[in-house]
Amino acid sequence: MAKKKISNRTKGIICIIAAAFGFAGMTLCVRLAGDVPSLEKAFFRNFVALVIMSIMLVRKGISPVPRRKNVPDLFLRCLCGTIGLMCNFYAIDRMVITDSTMLNKLSPFFSILFSIFLLREKPDRIQIIGVCVALAGSALIIKPGFDNPEMIPAIAGLIGGAGAGSAYTFVRKLSFNGEISDRIIFWFSAFSCASCLPFMIGDFHPMELWQFGMLMLAGAFGCVGQFGITRAYMYAPAKEISVYDYTQVLFTALLGWIFLAQVPDHLSVLGYTCICGAGIAMFFHNKHADECVTEDVSR
Repeated sequence: MAKKKISNRTKGIICIIAAAFGFAGMTLCVRLAGDVPSLEKAFFRNFVALVIMSIMLVRKGISPVPRRKNVPDLFLRCLCGTIGLMCNFYAIDRMVITDSTMLNKLSPFFSILFSIFLLREKPDRIQIIGVCVALAGSALIIKPGFDNPEMIPAIAGLIGGAGAGSAYTFVRKLSFNGEISDRIIFWFSAFSCASCLPFMIGDFHPMELWQFGMLMLAGAFGCVGQFGITRAYMYAPAKEISVYDYTQVLFTALLGWIFLAQVPDHLSVLGYTCICGAGIAMFFHNKHADECVTEDVSR
């Protein structure tokens, strides 16, 4: 009996859950690294990924040179992803890690917004409502107010989610144009290292051996997450698999509770519920819409 072929959607789901665990592990290790500047942490996280991806390109015989037509989109993917990464690391160091993760998980909603301009994909009414509910949920996590010491890190986390959302949209666009995922990750890692290097040199903090070890682990976990998320969005569009990205919140909450004894407050939990609920609702809405289109075509 011939083996049943795994669909691209299933491959995308597997990749995105693996990425969620990778990013959760990265978040924990970044926090455990202690009082190292955020951009120094970001450099070493990406340096590990750069080394790994360089080895993979050589072993697979893949040229690092991208297709000329893809250079502008690849540059913008790297730029948006680097801004998102820097802001996310800043938030991780200064917030409950589940809060910072949840703000980063706004990326699928920002992907919907950026897809309007980059991919000419028009959201329907349910998707627009979902984006509004998710943004309302983010306000519960941010808790706007001058007396909130975490407001600035929370806003940075929100910007991080926007950066990630735009970056993933460019990944999708690059996949349409035949770009290789390994090359995309290689250039993102290289661009991020180059961007963080001047800041790290200007404010370098010597690390103890255990801190260096944590950042090496963060880089390894981050590489798993980056490879998984890039492959996931190349296998399937965000509207089909993005809901599974929220498993990262569960992974992060569990790791934060076990290793950091962190428990989110009730407003943050309510915000999680709004964002995850909106994401799940949009997932089933999109699935139903696709099934209706399939039925219409088959008639």
